[in-house]
Amino acid sequence: MKKIISSIMMFVALVMFTGCYDNPVDEDGLLITDRDECYVSNFDLTGTDHLTVKVGDAEIDNENGIIRITVAYGTDLKHLYPKFSLVTDAKLSPKIEGITDFSDLENPRQYTVISGSRRVSKTYTIFITVQQKKQ
Repeated sequence: MKKIISSIMMFVALVMFTGCYDNPVDEDGLLITDRDECYVSNFDLTGTDHLTVKVGDAEIDNENGIIRITVAYGTDLKHLYPKFSLVTDAKLSPKIEGITDFSDLENPRQYTVISGSRRVSKTYTIFITVQQKKQ
């Protein structure tokens, strides 16, 4: 009787364990889905105080992979946190791991959005304009 119960428990544990792997995950441990959508829905830049430095809304051109944003005069472009809102299940490359230097306006930063299925990707270039000093 103990053997039968033990066998049943092992079978149940095996079914539960393998059930966790029905959905594959990528190298970052994120779920891979069947979604091919690949776009940015919102973008912001914040300073080290985590308050936005943008003036107005960011312009996001998903067709051409361009984001244009104006930041307040005096913004420290070497110490900013980019904040992306992406379509469901998408991820960003490179990963944002803290303060980012956006001070080289002649060579804008680029980020790639990768779809939930990991089959579609789109690179976005971020163009920053600094608001003019008020007279």
